[in-house]
Amino acid sequence: MLQLVAEKRTVFGKRLSKSRKEGKLPVVIYGHKEKSAAYFIDSSQFKKVYKEARESTVVSFKDGSEEKDVLVHEVSFHPVSDEPNHVDFYVIEKGKKVKVKVPLVFSGVSPAVKALGGILVKVMHEIEVEAEAKDLPHDIKVDIGVLHNFDDQIIVADLHMGKGVNLLAGAEEVIALVAKPKEEKEEEASVDLS
Repeated sequence: MLQLVAEKRTVFGKRLSKSRKEGKLPVVIYGHKEKSAAYFIDSSQFKKVYKEARESTVVSFKDGSEEKDVLVHEVSFHPVSDEPNHVDFYVIEKGKKVKVKVPLVFSGVSPAVKALGGILVKVMHEIEVEAEAKDLPHDIKVDIGVLHNFDDQIIVADLHMGKGVNLLAGAEEVIALVAKPKEEKEEEASVDLS
């Protein structure tokens, strides 16, 4: 499991700029039964964890001897450097289901795109699921190899989820499809004979 080591913080507001320059990222954790608390975590460590975890993977948040399971809830980025500026973590209650958006990862080759010149249209890029933290998928694979003809579709009902994971989108919602390429009309050249 991914882990972040934290230290309590007592610095707030404008005084945080010095800490950020030292590589400390200010964060807040909270939850349904968890009182809000402020911490620092190592900025470079967070970037590595976030690259792998995003918002759909449980992370172990360690403060001294205490350890909590959390999800990244919100990340704010610096407008110029695009570095993480502040992070909110949501503490997960053991045994409780959580709702998160999980990214869709498209794989394979569509015969309709490769052989017929069709256009792959990805309607969804993520999908909301509900599951216990231990069952949350990091991502959901979508095989586009089943798209053989124009107008073929992959819908939510086509996704195969692990035990304990419920999809919160309608079964008939479209995830991806293959559209016919639009023909370009050749413009007739107008000839001026004067």
